[in-house]
Amino acid sequence: MSALARWLPKLGAVPWAPLGTWPTPLEHARGDVWVKREGASSPRYGGNKVRTLEAWLGHAQSIGARRIWAIGAYGSNHAIATVVHARALGLDAGVILFPQAPSKWAAENAGALIASGCEVVRLRSVVEVPFAGFVKARRELVMPPGGATPIGTLGAMSAAFELAEQIEAGLAPPPEQIVLAVGSTCTTAGLLAGLQLARAAGVWRWPVPIVHAVRVTPWPVTSRLLITQLAARSLARVARLGGPSVKVDPSRLVVDARELGRGYGRITDRARAALGSLPVRLDGVYSAKAAAALGRMTGPTIFWATKSEVLLPAPALGALRNAAPALAKWLLK
Repeated sequence: MSALARWLPKLGAVPWAPLGTWPTPLEHARGDVWVKREGASSPRYGGNKVRTLEAWLGHAQSIGARRIWAIGAYGSNHAIATVVHARALGLDAGVILFPQAPSKWAAENAGALIASGCEVVRLRSVVEVPFAGFVKARRELVMPPGGATPIGTLGAMSAAFELAEQIEAGLAPPPEQIVLAVGSTCTTAGLLAGLQLARAAGVWRWPVPIVHAVRVTPWPVTSRLLITQLAARSLARVARLGGPSVKVDPSRLVVDARELGRGYGRITDRARAALGSLPVRLDGVYSAKAAAALGRMTGPTIFWATKSEVLLPAPALGALRNAAPALAKWLLK
C-alpha cells in the first residue's frame, strides 16, 4: 500500500501496481543537506519514475491495456523504466524516442532500450512529440513525456507522505527546501501538491518547504505555470476521489534556470564538478545539475536524488545490428 493510501484510505481504490521498495532511504550527506535516495527504489531499475509508473501501470492494467508506450529522448530514464517495469508485470511496452545530445548516461539508457528488443518508434525531432500518439491503437496506451498527468503525479504525492513519516521518525529535520531536477514536471508537481495535501491531512506538521526545481529542460516545458497547473489538477483529482479539498500554493515553488547551460542533455562545468559531491549516483543530464544548485541553499535541505542506482549493461553486438540505424549511430558517437 502506498503512503498516500495509508493516510487517505479512500485513495486506496485507485489502481496501483506495486513496483518499488519503500520507503527509499533518507540519509545525511553533509552539513545541512540530506539525500532522499529515490535511485534505490527498485533493484530492477530505480529512480523517481518508479513512483510515476506504479500509478500509470496500475491504470494500464485496470483498463485492460495490452501495451503501454513511453515518450522521451533517446536516453530517457522514463522510457527504460517503463520497459523494465511493465515487463515485470507481464505488460508489453514500446518507446517513442527523439534525439538528444550524446552523453554516457543517455547512452546507458539507450543501449538498454536496444538490448531489451522493445519496439521503438523514432522521431526526427522533439517538435514531433505532439503528434506521437499516432501509434495508439486498440488496447494500447500512450503516456505523455514523463507520464506528467494527474495519474502520474500520485506517485510523487505519496512520496511527500512517506517523507513526512521519515521526518517524524527523526531521520532528518523538517527541510526549508527540497531540491530536485525538473524535466517533464511530473515529480515536481507531485511533490508540490503532495506536501500541501499532507499538511492539510495533518501528516506534515511543519511549515511546508519550498520545492526548489532546477531546470534541465527549457521554458515552456518547465514553466512555473505548467507545473502549478499540473499540481492544481492533481489536487482536484484527489478531492474528487474523496480526499481533502486543497488549493495549490504557488509560493512554495521556485523554478531555477541557472544550471540549464546550453540545454537539455548538455552537461555544464558546474554539473560536472557536482558529480562527486554527494554520496549517491548522479548524472550530468538531470541530477548533477540539481546538485550544482545546493551551494545556494541555506538551512536544512533535502536533495531528491532521482537517478537510478542500478547500472544497466551495454547491448550485445547483435542487438545493435538490429537497432534503428540512426539510433545505433548516435549510440556509437
